[in-house]
Amino acid sequence: MRTLTLPFPHDALPTLDTFLKQTKEAHVFRRAQAVRAVVTGQRRQTVSDTLHFTYSALRQWVYRFAHQGTPGLVDRPRSGRPSTMTCALEKQLHRLGEQDPLQHGSVASQWSCRELATVLAQQTGVQLGRESVRRVLKKTR
Repeated sequence: MRTLTLPFPHDALPTLDTFLKQTKEAHVFRRAQAVRAVVTGQRRQTVSDTLHFTYSALRQWVYRFAHQGTPGLVDRPRSGRPSTMTCALEKQLHRLGEQDPLQHGSVASQWSCRELATVLAQQTGVQLGRESVRRVLKKTR
């Protein structure tokens, strides 16, 4: 296996140590730990085996750190439809969930996720699926 020939900045270790203390996301923390091990001189294959990363992923993170610094370890923005669930919509959903479903024309005395989504759509005009409602309610239990 070839040796690593990427030029790391002279302050790479202090930068990574500071980044490790400040980061809050677990997967970014693990990436920084792995890159730090490579910067200290450990072989990439050993680090990937020890920390249970694929070799190609570790190689990519090391490359990004060498060229971009610590911003290279953070997830990049991804394409896709933005979430329609806002903080205000979550609050409205919780307020609605605390009310009696019979007041809103339901035949059941307990809310279902589908009924909550329907009543919320009538009140706010925002169409949510049953699964989106379930996910919000599960998150706040």
